[in-house]
Amino acid sequence: MYCLGIESTAHTFGASVVTGKGKILSNSRDSYATKHGGMIPSAVAEHHVAAAGKVVRQALADARLSVTDISLIAFSQGPGIGHSLKVGAVAARTLSYIHKVPIVGVNHCVAHLEIGRLLTKAKDPVLLYVSGANTQVIAFEAGKYRVMGETLDIGVGNFLDAFARHLGLGFPGGPLIEKLAGNSKKYIELPYVVKGMDVSFGGLLTDLKKKADSKKFSRESLCHSAQETAFAMLLEVSERALSHTGKNELVLGGGVACNARLVGMATRMCKDRKAKCFVPAREYLVDNAAMIAWLGILEHRGGKRQKLADTKVLPHWRTEQVDAPWRNK
Repeated sequence: MYCLGIESTAHTFGASVVTGKGKILSNSRDSYATKHGGMIPSAVAEHHVAAAGKVVRQALADARLSVTDISLIAFSQGPGIGHSLKVGAVAARTLSYIHKVPIVGVNHCVAHLEIGRLLTKAKDPVLLYVSGANTQVIAFEAGKYRVMGETLDIGVGNFLDAFARHLGLGFPGGPLIEKLAGNSKKYIELPYVVKGMDVSFGGLLTDLKKKADSKKFSRESLCHSAQETAFAMLLEVSERALSHTGKNELVLGGGVACNARLVGMATRMCKDRKAKCFVPAREYLVDNAAMIAWLGILEHRGGKRQKLADTKVLPHWRTEQVDAPWRNK
């Protein structure tokens, strides 16, 4: 079985071919980026339209297959930016209709967890999912993936991007913040907002902007302090989730998990509580189509079937709204 996965939730358009046994044969992508400012949804959609054909052809070429060899098409149905999701959905529907191939739409958040389980061999982990719009602590309990905690306002990735934009840096801002943070060890006290199992970054962002505008602090120190504060908040709720569920595995997912400081802090936390910390390779942390293809295989194997009329994009699709029959077998 060969599944062609298509990912287009945000700034990345990706395509991948994965076998029924979980072997990743290709993982092609093209991402929207700017030197100044952030994402404009219409501009991102235009990027995806221009990139789609090339990326899909590259994925098939890298897998040494043609579209006639594909037995299933999976695409990211949500959550995400509506403009971006629609481009991927149209590409998937078109291929499905023309070549008479079954289609299945999957949840982007759950896909991050399942690719983590596939690649790391973690059995029953808690997932710290940290990306642009999404910040969630997820665990499988009572037949479904449950959100144990999440952001109450903006995602940690958007928080970092917004601060980078305020500093006059480009997009994506996370790697630029990380680079500046590495040049300082001075910690500046910032708002630390954890409410039960949830976190909030809005007040932290406002405070950072005010401090940056005051010109009293270096950009490097502010970036260092932003990372230290935000990541400590995330790992506090992650550790609490491990304790609540009795699980002893933590998997990181999402583009922000590429940050070396976050990985170091997560590894140390897990070591202190005698748990295991798993971090997939960078290309599977960022938005990628391999995770979409793999979850498509799992869902199709679990009995999910969709008609083209069922593939409307779901920009606000919640993690806990996904049934997970493949985990219950």
